[in-house]
Amino acid sequence: MKHFPDTNELIERLVGFDTVSRNSNLALISFIADLLDGLGVPTQLTYDDDKRKANLWATFGPDEFAGTVLSGHTDVVPVDGQAWTTDPFTLTRKQDSVYGRGTSDMKGFIAICLSRARTLSQTRLQRPIHYAFSFDEEVGCLGVPRLIAEVAKRDVLPSQCIVGEPTGMEVVNGHKGKLATRCQVHGLECHSGLAHQGANAVEAAAEAIAFLKRMSRRHRDSGPFNDEFDPPYTTVHTGVVNGGSAINIVPNECSFDFEFRLIPGDDPATLLGELKTYIDDELLPEMREVYPDASFAWSTLSNYPSLLTEPDTDVVKLAQRLSGSSATGKVSFGTEGGLFKAAGIDAVICGPGLISVAHKPDEHVSLAQISKCEQFVDELIAGHA
Repeated sequence: MKHFPDTNELIERLVGFDTVSRNSNLALISFIADLLDGLGVPTQLTYDDDKRKANLWATFGPDEFAGTVLSGHTDVVPVDGQAWTTDPFTLTRKQDSVYGRGTSDMKGFIAICLSRARTLSQTRLQRPIHYAFSFDEEVGCLGVPRLIAEVAKRDVLPSQCIVGEPTGMEVVNGHKGKLATRCQVHGLECHSGLAHQGANAVEAAAEAIAFLKRMSRRHRDSGPFNDEFDPPYTTVHTGVVNGGSAINIVPNECSFDFEFRLIPGDDPATLLGELKTYIDDELLPEMREVYPDASFAWSTLSNYPSLLTEPDTDVVKLAQRLSGSSATGKVSFGTEGGLFKAAGIDAVICGPGLISVAHKPDEHVSLAQISKCEQFVDELIAGHA
């Protein structure tokens, strides 16, 4: 390969792929696989059920030793309804930053990793460095468990993982977990003039949502608290409600989506159990007096664990040394780090860009952040040689 693309070229190429989570990411994954194939680096793909999306795993160096994973997600959030001043899928440079969907979250990090692929392929590494690029992180870390399941089959598990989510190149060793759930309420419709003959699914859902709000206030007011997070408690939030068709019909169906974002130590099953107990004890008996087949059905939308990697762990010390900062922090947004940690791979979060501009119009990353992350990865490679 006579010319190998640098970071700026790669960010431009990656941003140009519209990998909003509702779309396939296969074109982007094929681009990466072809790039690595040109260097003689084999890749392993793991797919979703429809084979519209794929994770990519690649290893540089001796696979028989424990090494370091560089992890990033390839999907991005939608731009629908956002007031962008540039084309979100065309990289635009303004002053000291580059703009486009995914520049900060997190195609900038992936581009930096890929820009070092030729160096990695030509370096005699003593310990391996792995690429792990996933799908559907933005909709609940749905893709990476399939990749991790394949990695877990290997004779030697990687010892550590650096997830390049935007932290301003600060070292983050903890984040909240998340359980997102959909509840479908089934009642009995009737004419609203005879409302007592129906089992109102919307009202039952509203009472369940009100119970979730009381849970939210309890955690806000009474904890438990962990002051390293903002906010320092588990949050409870209902985000979507759908039900009813007309004001003069008692509705027989209603659904609502809610989530727990949990500080380490809080158990999502326990919190969900509180809601289910309330429904079983208070709501269903009343509904079933009118309609014996009334029900609440549950489906998990996303579920990933919190991350808490102790400050004296090797991967934290490594990230501190590479970033030049001795500090650590915690964040309230979730990452794939908790899933790597749950699989026995210590994880830390450190990447270019700021979460404050992610998911927003005119998302961008500064050239200074890109340069700092390039130095971070270069020093990581030198330390594995």
